[in-house]
Amino acid sequence: MILILTGAGISRESGLDTFRDPDGIWARVRMEDVGTAGAYARNPEQVLAFANTLRRELLAPRIAPNAAHHALARLERESREAVLLVTQNVDNLHERAGSVHLLHMHGELLKIRCTRCGMVRQWEEDVTLATACPECAERGRLRPHIVWFEETPFHLREIERALARCRVFVSIGTSGNVWPAAGFAGQARAGGAFVLELNLERSLGTRAFHEGRYGRATEIVPAWVEEALATSRWTSST
Repeated sequence: MILILTGAGISRESGLDTFRDPDGIWARVRMEDVGTAGAYARNPEQVLAFANTLRRELLAPRIAPNAAHHALARLERESREAVLLVTQNVDNLHERAGSVHLLHMHGELLKIRCTRCGMVRQWEEDVTLATACPECAERGRLRPHIVWFEETPFHLREIERALARCRVFVSIGTSGNVWPAAGFAGQARAGGAFVLELNLERSLGTRAFHEGRYGRATEIVPAWVEEALATSRWTSST
């Protein structure tokens, strides 16, 4: 199995800001004010307004999957080996490109969750404290269906199983700052997988990788997918 982890770097060329770059979102907004469960408890209006801004940006007509997203969808369709894509991104660009076997470990910006009844559903409108839950009708209990700091990522058991049995692990567009994802390459390598980094520049976890290729995601990811589909180094029929 080929296990692929993607981060904000793969969506940057689609026009979405990254969070941790010098000019990224956390350089303009304090994470502690809008990205934690504590922030939501203290000032839910501010946290919801921030999520509304990100949602509107994602839904803008100019935002579309780029060549890297499309290349990974092609790999899933054409590979002789199973491909699982795990993303730290809360956007929907992988789905729009055609990826199917996909886990959003940090949730999805275009979904909401009710903290009262547990409802989760697709949502493209702004959310405020006056917005009623479509299921239980309670107001002031809706939140974005994303994983804030201080919360446990989704799908960890499934990801752990995939890390234990993957033959190839590829990290794309990740900073190596955010745990537990920052440790996935080391886990996969310890389990015998070949681990590859595709990134704009070396990440904090570069030493965990057998190989690294650096440049624009829209160039290096399609090039690697072409190679993966053409050679037995990356895929096999067994």
